[in-house]
Amino acid sequence: MARELLRIAGLNAWYGESHILHGVDLAVSEGEVVTLLGRNGAGRTTTLRAIVGLTGSRRGSIRIGETETIAMASHRIARLGIGYCPEERGIFASLTTQENLLLPPRIAEGGMPLDEIYAMFPNLAARAKSPGTRLSGGEQQMLALARILRTGAKLLLLDEISEGLAPVIVEKLAEVILALKRKGYTIVLVEQNFRFSAPLADRFYIMEHGRIVEGFAQGELTAKMGMLREFLGV
Repeated sequence: MARELLRIAGLNAWYGESHILHGVDLAVSEGEVVTLLGRNGAGRTTTLRAIVGLTGSRRGSIRIGETETIAMASHRIARLGIGYCPEERGIFASLTTQENLLLPPRIAEGGMPLDEIYAMFPNLAARAKSPGTRLSGGEQQMLALARILRTGAKLLLLDEISEGLAPVIVEKLAEVILALKRKGYTIVLVEQNFRFSAPLADRFYIMEHGRIVEGFAQGELTAKMGMLREFLGV
């Protein structure tokens, strides 16, 4: 049995006076790919942001390994080996691709070296000297993901990485996620694109109105399709 790397219990989160998460409970084991499914506004992105301490306030429990993080500052949480890839990507437009890759701090041992990054993302190798403004949307998404691999993070929180991208880029990102899983990374995906996430995940959680309403394993996917159509319209 793989050890439990992330355990969330009774998580409530707010932005100002807006109460977004209402008692979220979920667990992720080391080496798993877990996908959070749900309609827009269900609380999936807020769950990722709460894990890394980027919501206004949090109550409940978020354990990374053996460490309780609910009262920790974001920079301390990151140093437990967590990499967050937000939907907005945050590429430094005035820097080249390679400069963007050299910028992230090391938060843990085992950051991926540049040659391995370029082998995994050949597009970035070809655009190493290009400024961020010259990269396509797909190349920017690859760069955003590659940057967190440089930090040494082993728990990756990926928010809508396939959104708005060409099918060939989405296919490449799927290959990368499977390669990272083989390397032992643990990945939590927030995805609207069910066809992208379905073959990748070991387990799924469905969120609605800031709560987990269902959790199931990859082997149960076919049996759960009726429920998925009800909740997601897939």
